[in-house]
Amino acid sequence: MSVTIKDIAKRVGVAPSTVSRVVNGSASISEETKSRILQVMEEMNYHPNSLARNLVNGSTFCIGLIMDARDEGTFSNTFFNRSVYAIEKVTQANGYNLLIANDDSSMGVSAVEKLVLEKKADGLILPSNCVRTGLVEMLLRNECPFVVLGEPAVMKKEACWVDANNEEGAKEAVLHLAGEGFERIAFLLENRNTVFAEKRLAGYLEGIRTAGLEENTDFIRECGQPEQGGSITEHMLEGKKRPDAFLCSNNVIAYHVLQTLKRKNISVPGETGVVTFDNYPFAQYMDPPLTAVDVDTFGIGEQAAFQLIHKIKRADSGNQQTLISTRLLIRESSRRGEVNE
Repeated sequence: MSVTIKDIAKRVGVAPSTVSRVVNGSASISEETKSRILQVMEEMNYHPNSLARNLVNGSTFCIGLIMDARDEGTFSNTFFNRSVYAIEKVTQANGYNLLIANDDSSMGVSAVEKLVLEKKADGLILPSNCVRTGLVEMLLRNECPFVVLGEPAVMKKEACWVDANNEEGAKEAVLHLAGEGFERIAFLLENRNTVFAEKRLAGYLEGIRTAGLEENTDFIRECGQPEQGGSITEHMLEGKKRPDAFLCSNNVIAYHVLQTLKRKNISVPGETGVVTFDNYPFAQYMDPPLTAVDVDTFGIGEQAAFQLIHKIKRADSGNQQTLISTRLLIRESSRRGEVNE
């Protein structure tokens, strides 16, 4: 038979209501009594009925993490996975469980709406690609706390969000390459249809201007798929004004750039420099090791979880927009002098 609050109270010699208050943390009780109750709970292997406790507190002690399960790339996205790991650590440490729900309304009411309307979660964390005006309005209307992973394309002022400072990261990378003597710096990205890509492009252009280099729109190329980075690089190298450095928006593009340069017998960094966004997981293991704009994906997830828990506990806390600084890890691929990470 399961141990009850009455059993604990009888063993300790207090009223069941006193044990209940300790379980719910809802009243001031002497440390001596509290310590004794907790000790007996452990000895008797007592576990509170979380459903009953949640009904009393009006809380689920559950945080919902929204994702688009229709996109298989989500599950292999290093950015998302490391952020999820951080979110899980923070939620567990603060007494919350993490529930993952699919953002899919093709069957009628979406899982997100069910979580909110049926009050199955105390708050939500949304990746920026799931943020839509109608969704944000629904969350605000139902007073559901939420935080966005990444700067959203819409409803920026109405949302609390956490992102990396992609613009500053790109600018710093360009200025580093310029400082090493590279003058014709190309920027390869998958596409421009995301906020972070726009920010990185803006930072690249600002770096070019700050360094006093010539702006060349032919040096800005969209790869569509990362694997196309090699063929695009080869085409650029055949032009009259070929780049002498490449800033790549991810590790996979950078890998194909390096492979193309090797086939062309172009030395790195002697003739051409290469810098990539995202240090994890491959940059330091490539040949030569790649200089990387390190995006703290763990820190983004961690900060998002902390901010959501704060919003849950303080409904009047308002919206905070947070940019987490990147850092440039300088390695052999871009430094013509002594390498010093």
